[in-house]
Amino acid sequence: MRVGSRQRGVSLIEVLMAVLIFSIGLIGLAGLMVMAARSNQAAYLRTQVTFLAGSMADRMRANPVAVWNGAYNDINYPVATAKSCDADTACTPAEVAARDKFEWSTLLSAAVPDPKATIQCTGRDAVGYALTDDHINMRPPYGGNCVLRIRWQERKAGDKGTNSETAPQTFAWEFQP
Repeated sequence: MRVGSRQRGVSLIEVLMAVLIFSIGLIGLAGLMVMAARSNQAAYLRTQVTFLAGSMADRMRANPVAVWNGAYNDINYPVATAKSCDADTACTPAEVAARDKFEWSTLLSAAVPDPKATIQCTGRDAVGYALTDDHINMRPPYGGNCVLRIRWQERKAGDKGTNSETAPQTFAWEFQP
């Protein structure tokens, strides 16, 4: 009988060790899930920023006169004021640009935490000849470039808690509208 009582004790210790090892594994898995959720959020924000940059580039392509007259150039996006045209009067290219800037700023503020953006288009002055509005309405062969930068704050991947530190992120894109 003495041999049987020893076997029960060894089995209990084995079960306790197995539960301990399994618990440590579950704690590690929980930490991995938290990291995956944060990485997923970071990827989501980067996708939103890429989509927003493409959206503004499309708006600019539709309004080349305003682009090359500098109406989209701004270092203080998101902007808070909008120009509106009424049904009786057609919008000028500058008014369309002001409306585009406001609508894009609204989307930017809704999709990205603490956004700041700049758009600078250059190159029209380096053509070597005077461009008319007829030239500008066509696809420009003169190599003007625009640089769009979007900055936002993102929680660092290893941070824990509600008062965690943020890391500034920047998306920069140079394109020809």
